[in-house]
Amino acid sequence: MRYPPSLALPTLVNSLKGVSSQRLRQEFSAHICQCLWGQHFVSPSYFAGSCGGAPLSALKEYIDQQKRPD
Repeated sequence: MRYPPSLALPTLVNSLKGVSSQRLRQEFSAHICQCLWGQHFVSPSYFAGSCGGAPLSALKEYIDQQKRPD
């Protein structure tokens, strides 16, 4: 099935989130209840951005410098 370009990324993201959620629920069901949004394991939102052709080294440096929660 081919999707219009405007639906391809959301379809891929939703598929990946669904499959990973099912796998995690199967493998770690005893611990999952602490991580739920209502009955959902993942938030319904996602972010997709473009880096405008930046080199991978610059992206890695940017990610490495991001603050992480304590």
